[in-house]
This record gives sequence, C-alpha cells and structure tokens, in this order.
Amino acid sequence: MNLVKYQKKYHAELFDNLIPFWLKYGIDKENGGIYTCLDKTGNIYSTDKSVWMQGRTGYMFSFVCNNYGKNEEYLKVAKSCIDFLNKYCFDSDGRMYFTVTYDGKPLRKRRYHFSETFYIMANAEYYLATGDKTCLENAKKVYDFVYGIYSGEIEDPFKITPKFCEETRSTKALNEPMIILNVTDLMIRADKENAEKYLKITRKLVDDIMLFNKKGTYLMLETRSTDGKYLKDIATMRIVNPGHTIELSWFLMQAAEVLKDGSLVLFAEKIFNAAFEIGWDKKFGGLFSFVDCEGFPVEAHEFHNMKFWWPHTETIIASVMLYKKTGNKKYFKIFEKVSKYIFKYFVDDKNGEWFGFLSRRGEPNFPESKGATYKGPFHTLRGAGMVDLMLQEIIGGQK
Repeated sequence: MNLVKYQKKYHAELFDNLIPFWLKYGIDKENGGIYTCLDKTGNIYSTDKSVWMQGRTGYMFSFVCNNYGKNEEYLKVAKSCIDFLNKYCFDSDGRMYFTVTYDGKPLRKRRYHFSETFYIMANAEYYLATGDKTCLENAKKVYDFVYGIYSGEIEDPFKITPKFCEETRSTKALNEPMIILNVTDLMIRADKENAEKYLKITRKLVDDIMLFNKKGTYLMLETRSTDGKYLKDIATMRIVNPGHTIELSWFLMQAAEVLKDGSLVLFAEKIFNAAFEIGWDKKFGGLFSFVDCEGFPVEAHEFHNMKFWWPHTETIIASVMLYKKTGNKKYFKIFEKVSKYIFKYFVDDKNGEWFGFLSRRGEPNFPESKGATYKGPFHTLRGAGMVDLMLQEIIGGQK
C-alpha cells in the first residue's frame, strides 16, 4: 500500500496548494476576516461574508498550528476572523448572523445554530493554540447557550416562523445533534475542568443520533418524525445525504474514544459502509449529494446528482480512520479510490485549491469557482490535514 506516497501527497496539498491559495486571495487586510466567494483564479466575485466561514477559518488555521507547530501568520488569520465575529456577527438577542457585508453590516440570520457552533470551534481551537482564556470563556458561554436551546432548557430568542407547520408534521434534523457532537469533542479537550459535563452530553447526543437510523438498515435519515414513525410516503423523509453520514461516522469514532465504547466504532463502520454503497456513483465515480433510501427520485432534483467537494473530504478522513482502527485494507482501498477521483476532478493544479461543484460526469460547473458562502478554507484543509496526520501515525506505528 502507498501509505508514504499519500501522506506526502496530502501534506503537500495542504501546505503548497490549499493554505497558500487562501492566504493570497481570501484575507481581508482592511476590514478583517476572510472573503470566500472566489472564482477559479481567486478573484472575489462577491464581497458579502459568510459568518460560518469566519468561524471555520478561525478554527482551521488554529488547528494547523496545534498540529504542525505555531505559525504567527496563521494565528493572525485566525484571530482576525475571531475578532470580526466578535465585532460584527452577533445580534442583540445573542444569536449570530448568517451573512454580513464586507464591513460587517448584518444581512441575513437563520434559524440554525451553525454560525454559533463554528464560533465555538474557532475560539476553543485558538485557545488551545495560544492559551487565550478570553476565547475559552467565549467558547464556553456560547456552547452552553446553543446546547441549552438544543436541549430545551433555554428558549431560542430568535423568533422565526418554523420551517414546517409543527401541528401537521413535527420533525427533527440530523445535522443538529451531529454538529454539536463534533463541537463537544473539541470542548472536552479545550475545557478539561468540565470534561465530565461534556462526556454526559456526548452520550446524550449519541443516543439522539441513533434515532435517525432507518430501522433494518444502517442508513441515516437526514430528517425524522418526532414521534419516531418512518414516513415512507414523504420524499423529504426518505433523504440520505451520503457525505453527512460518512462525516458522522468519524464523529462517532471520535466519540467512541472518549466514551470508551467499542460498539460505537462498529456502528460507525456500518453506517460508513451503507452510505458509501448507496452514495458512490458506480457509472461516473464520485459521491452523490442526496439519495432516496427507497430508490425513488430525489425531490431536490436540481443538484442531487452533483458532486460536491466536501463529501469527498469526509470520505478520505473516515476511510483512513477506519483503516487505522480496524486494519481492514478495504478502507484503504476506498481511500485510494476517492483520492484518485479528487486529484483527477476536484484539484486544480493550474490555479490552485479545488473546484467545489462538479456535474455528475465530473465537469466543473461553469463559470468555475473555488469558494462560495459555504465553501472556504475548511473542508479541503481539514481533509488534507487529518489524512496527513493519521497516515503519519500509521506509518510510525509500522516502524
């Protein structure tokens, strides 16, 4: 197996392609934070800023410092994004915006808590890199706020019309406990004095996540009925997002470590296998964005056949993690298959970074882009970095 080859390849991808691209084209030196709407050569095509991406960038550049050694330029980028968030991205009710203008004026606010969760991640990881206790306190404060809303202990101050009429159909989404699980894993490491609190929450979140498993299978539904009934006749209730499930599989493997629960690794392995089997395009390669678990057409037909960048980064992370934990060469073969697809279709050797959005046949959407409201220096950097680090551990363990 080409362990060393791939380790060197992903290390170079992180430090010679991905990080330099964002440092060159994305950093806003005047207003702070980062621009992520970049075309194929790095030109800014929209100056509006994604609040998610300010948090994700703050997290990611801190993560690189924590795992590869401190770099003042990276820490400066991370702090710039965190400062931008603190200065501009909170509403008066404590909730955060979704998008703001280049200079921080509010544009849009959503019901979801992802702006807040990425804010927590940025502050917690930056604290681990620098020891800045203000960042830790900010992470703890917003974590308790978000988890309180999730658990029902705190009423969400943002009053917005529900996405669905709850009296007709009450539903829950997988993405909520899933992202909080990932954030909680980070808080266990950052806020060690309160580790027991986070461990209890981890167990509760895992239990909540299990309710999204379609009975008799290992497919994870994106949406479930609150009463637990499988609404087979409703298209939106049959949706599986292969990339989300694969990402969840490695979140669960991390949870298994802190909970010391080997059965959770087995469950993570099974949902990974089920998601990859239903999600991999056997004709053209790559992972579908959405799949109907009963084989019917996907209602969101305008992009379900598209190949997005991020499910592929989640797959290389999860497959290497499974290989590391189980020793099963099957998972390294999956890693190789997906890596070959990534470097053939997503990576742009000429202009840098990765194309974000491909057709089913692997052609970049026209006009091509390297960043958007949802795409910035996060999934690609996290994928390359985590794969590099895990392969280094595997190679070191074989010597």
